[in-house]
Amino acid sequence: MKNITILEAGLVLRIVLGITMLSAVADRFGFWGAPGSNGVAWGNWENFVLYTQTLNSFASKSTAEVLGAIATGFEILFSVLLIFGFKTRIAALGTAFLMLVFAFAMAISVSVKAPFDYSVLTSAAAALLLSTIGKTAFAADNKI
Repeated sequence: MKNITILEAGLVLRIVLGITMLSAVADRFGFWGAPGSNGVAWGNWENFVLYTQTLNSFASKSTAEVLGAIATGFEILFSVLLIFGFKTRIAALGTAFLMLVFAFAMAISVSVKAPFDYSVLTSAAAALLLSTIGKTAFAADNKI
């Protein structure tokens, strides 16, 4: 049995983190099914904005919409960068920061247990670990 290398482990971290965030983005646009369907958290943008408003109780609906759009934009950006392995360290640190912000908001607004139930802290830790890995397999960073 062959041991996994740091290069390969970094590739796995990049891909899994990227797909995880893109899956959440897909959910808020209804790609995983309609609201209330099995395994669907939001099912549409409106439900996601309501959840964003729950996490940011100070926010009006229009402010929550802006915050949700900003978070979604960063999730898409970081996901693409991670999947292609471009500016991996910056994307990983950005992902970790974004996940920690989500975890903090969830802990305050929903419950301390929520970030653990949704593995937000695990994603943040994985992103921090990825940020310390120099090169990863099949990364655009290796060509530059």
